[in-house]
Amino acid sequence: MKKILVWLSGWVDSAVAAYLLKKQWYEVVAWFMKNYISDSWNCSTYQDADEAIKVANFLWIEIISFDLIKEYNEKIINYIYDGYKKWITPNPDVFCNNLIKFDVFLNKALDMWFDGIATWHYARIVPIKQWSNVTMKLYRWIDYNKDQSYFLSWLNQFQLSKSIFPIWDIDKPEVRKIAKEIWLPNAERKDSQGLCFVWNIPIKTFLEQKLPHKKWDIINIEWKKIWEHDGAWFYTIGQRRWLNLLPDLYVNKIDVKGNVIYVWPRGSELLNQKTIYAKERHWIADGYNLPIEIQAKIRYRQEPKSAILMKNEKWIMNNRVKIEFKEKQWAVAPWQIVVAYNGDECLGNGIITGE
Repeated sequence: MKKILVWLSGWVDSAVAAYLLKKQWYEVVAWFMKNYISDSWNCSTYQDADEAIKVANFLWIEIISFDLIKEYNEKIINYIYDGYKKWITPNPDVFCNNLIKFDVFLNKALDMWFDGIATWHYARIVPIKQWSNVTMKLYRWIDYNKDQSYFLSWLNQFQLSKSIFPIWDIDKPEVRKIAKEIWLPNAERKDSQGLCFVWNIPIKTFLEQKLPHKKWDIINIEWKKIWEHDGAWFYTIGQRRWLNLLPDLYVNKIDVKGNVIYVWPRGSELLNQKTIYAKERHWIADGYNLPIEIQAKIRYRQEPKSAILMKNEKWIMNNRVKIEFKEKQWAVAPWQIVVAYNGDECLGNGIITGE
């Protein structure tokens, strides 16, 4: 019998995941991950912990608490602040999975002699056996609207081989249905909408803790000042919120050193591009010979679009690639993640750059 450490977050998905593991006769121990504590904001850590304990007691499983506040602050919180200081829009959810859940936590579980970990992620891990080798493939979830393969696209073969996604083959309504049928104590709890493991506050409020307001100019397509903003680092490409401008004006360029924001209409050339570049290309499974036809997306809430992935000849030795989309992509933001697919299979990713 395999011994699995299951992440119990206090939310319904992880509770159902733990239940399904027990039903499949795994030896299950739960872990609760404490990453952030704050009395200043709407921090839900204490409430999440209480809910996780209730679920563990209900399912008759042991629960362990891990304090990763130091690691989370170093690897994720500082990464977010440093990114915005450089007008880069980071993607903390991707790095949280790669650096915290499937790195720090996975290693702790293995050190404690568990066979692996289980999480509630909306994705599918499929082992493909070829002769004596087994390759772990990552696939989109059966409900594309909730699929989280985008956030898992930096995982590697070792991480996938030691992980289980128990709700891989059931959709969200079925998860809720199971929770209610077995009377889970958090069956009616609403889903979390907060920043990865922090708290439910707007990103601007989060950034204002360390990034000061610094008013300066907003420039339009005619190079005229039309308004002022609170600080260039609070904004990202394609953003309109908090600008207090006409509905069809969006951020298309940010000058952090000069503290200037440039806004153009939605249909402008700089906000719609077919060609994007990426660095730190990562393959989940074996590498592929380039160029290849793929589907790709540049943000989580986007369906993958047809594209060709090819080498970036300017940086051929640095794992840099170029992606040519068949259709123009709107609001490509530097430092966001572009993820490649072949049908439902997630191939890997890269970090969007200027060239």
